[in-house]
Amino acid sequence: MGKLLERRKAVHHFGNLPGNGTVEHCSMSSDVLGVNKDFSIYLPNGYEESDQRYPVLYLFHPAGGTHEMWISMGNLPQIADDAIHSGMAVPMIIVMPDASGNGDFHLGQHLGYFSVQGWDYESYFHKELIPLIDSTYRTIADKKHRAITGASMGGEAAIAYAQKHPEVYGASCAMSGILGHPEQSQMAQTDKDYAASLIANDPSAFVKNATPQTIEQLKGIRWYADCGDSDYFYEGNVEFFLAMKKQGIPIDYRMRSGVHGWYYWITGLAPILHFLSIGFE
Repeated sequence: MGKLLERRKAVHHFGNLPGNGTVEHCSMSSDVLGVNKDFSIYLPNGYEESDQRYPVLYLFHPAGGTHEMWISMGNLPQIADDAIHSGMAVPMIIVMPDASGNGDFHLGQHLGYFSVQGWDYESYFHKELIPLIDSTYRTIADKKHRAITGASMGGEAAIAYAQKHPEVYGASCAMSGILGHPEQSQMAQTDKDYAASLIANDPSAFVKNATPQTIEQLKGIRWYADCGDSDYFYEGNVEFFLAMKKQGIPIDYRMRSGVHGWYYWITGLAPILHFLSIGFE
């Protein structure tokens, strides 16, 4: 299993106010990938002063970003602090992994959360990162208290991971996820490995082709999807919703006015934290 190499506290805009959570930027070694991988983690207020254990959310960034993007662009610390302070969400640990590419604008080789030839990201995530988080931080390390969420390519991965590992996650949420017609992704037009990984993990196709046994397993997960009415992935999201309904798998679905971008995801995150908190409790 990979080893934790570094933990350093990050400073965010509201980090000095009393009663707020803290953020750490971390680095770990990965035996699976053969490189060091970064991640960021939000720890709720009171974490360091108590021995309490917390539910954990894995929050995936979109293409063109890094593990820090939910902090720098997505306002995650303030949203989580406000949701917890108001009682809208329960205190939780939020882990933000890195799935950036090696090229300009964090695109190119090794982009994405899916495994491709020579880069087994999914094994890294499930065999190294999750066990490291559960052994290093005070998580409640069971299915009910482990959730996964993401935006855009991270939204597809959040749904696909839960589909393939229904014993691991109690809830899965996507914001503007590539949940159908994955060939429409702009990055899929320039990166063949990335494009192939999106198509191979198409959540809509998975649901449509699911066996009765798999359908019953999927019913044991709380599902949520949110996509703007002017988002270029809205048709795929509607397709995914209809496929879930046809198979009798419950899902909370939202379509608000908006496009594919950070404003939509920022305004959609607090309701997701509330949705997850209901399941955690």
